[in-house]
Amino acid sequence: MLHWFDGHGRHDLPWQHPRAPYRVWLSEIMLQQTQVAVVIPYFHKFVARFPTLADLAAADNDTVMAHWAGLGYYAR
Repeated sequence: MLHWFDGHGRHDLPWQHPRAPYRVWLSEIMLQQTQVAVVIPYFHKFVARFPTLADLAAADNDTVMAHWAGLGYYAR
């Protein structure tokens, strides 16, 4: 499967570069019931404001929800 992915998989997604657990985790949550094309601009905006898990954890809920607005499923 990894060999197939190397030749045929998508390698241009923003959460793949740099590959970091926080970025992958965030993308997995955002991609639940949301298309990749919709998630990409939200992902860029979100990681610009909350570049690390510590930044996200330190933010107040209203700020986080304002950056999440438009992705739906607000209980995620």
